[in-house]
Amino acid sequence: MRWADLDALGREAGLDAVAAASAEPFLDARRALEERRRAGLNGSMQFTYRNPERSTDPDRTLPGVRTLIAGAVSYHRDPPPRPGGRAPVARVARYVWDDDHQRLLAGLQAVCDALVGAGHRACVVADQNHLVDRAVAERAGLGWFGKNANLLLPGRGSWFVLGTVLTDADLPDAPVPEPVADGCGPCERCRPACPTGAIVAPGTVDARRCLSWSLQVTGSFPRDQRVALGDRLYGCDECQEVCPPNRLEVRRALPGGSGRPVPLGRPDRAWVPVLELLGSSDEELLARHGRWYIPERDPRYLRRNALVVLGNTGEGGDPAVRAALRDALRHPDPLLRAHAVWSARRLGCDDLLVDVTGDPDPEVQAELSAAVPPKVPA
Repeated sequence: MRWADLDALGREAGLDAVAAASAEPFLDARRALEERRRAGLNGSMQFTYRNPERSTDPDRTLPGVRTLIAGAVSYHRDPPPRPGGRAPVARVARYVWDDDHQRLLAGLQAVCDALVGAGHRACVVADQNHLVDRAVAERAGLGWFGKNANLLLPGRGSWFVLGTVLTDADLPDAPVPEPVADGCGPCERCRPACPTGAIVAPGTVDARRCLSWSLQVTGSFPRDQRVALGDRLYGCDECQEVCPPNRLEVRRALPGGSGRPVPLGRPDRAWVPVLELLGSSDEELLARHGRWYIPERDPRYLRRNALVVLGNTGEGGDPAVRAALRDALRHPDPLLRAHAVWSARRLGCDDLLVDVTGDPDPEVQAELSAAVPPKVPA
């Protein structure tokens, strides 16, 4: 199988970058995962932390693997304008503005199918516990690890989803990957830009303090991160927004080199009306946002996040906001009642709390007694 043919197949199927690497275990990645897990930096995150010996050894996924093929797809789009009006709206991270992950899988699968058709064994792994895709991409020479722990492609930035094809094929004509030099230099913009200080060292993120992860965990949203959450409903892009290669990419063509202008994100996927979300049924929420990672596939967590956003963006004197808070304070789910207490108190709507003063749930009572910083009028 010629490398040039595989490279062309992957790009024609949607990949923006393709490169090959050897399949030895990723010992440095294993040590990092084990050290961070011992330090508790993963929090409740299991992704690649669950079994570092497996996720850093490609042979555990495909016995006899000889070659790894890294693929990358850009999800960069210019932000659409924020909807006008007074109604509170929530922000969504760029990587779910469109179905770029499906384009990644299609490109990787095209390469995989060609290898299988030529008589080799091959499989696709992307965004799973099986393998550290970032380490594969780095070894393949696609980029370097930035201080925000993202992989940055030279001249292209970090707005990429990554995946891997594992195969027992030898590809002797594939370009020999060379390590990409650190392109961050003395730049530290990402670290102070993180709203919660989750980048605890260059290249090291404390998942317990990362808003993207906190929005995806079960239970109560961390009280000490709620104000920092701002208007974010799903994901956080701050460390990438301030990254110079990414900011420059806004003024460039797509990284695939097609010459097409950078597309504009869809407003209906980049912004979510908060009150509309809170008033939607479970079925409606899953139909609209089911492509997101929702803990336990339970829409209660979308509503939980929206209530925190409401406390940060709503106006306490707005009748529609007060009606939404009143409904949430009467909700049968104590998790939502508790977060509605926080939101109501933050917006100065303490008069609505009469419905929960005798609430038997301990979390609701804890919210009633905890200090809540009032929202500063805009």
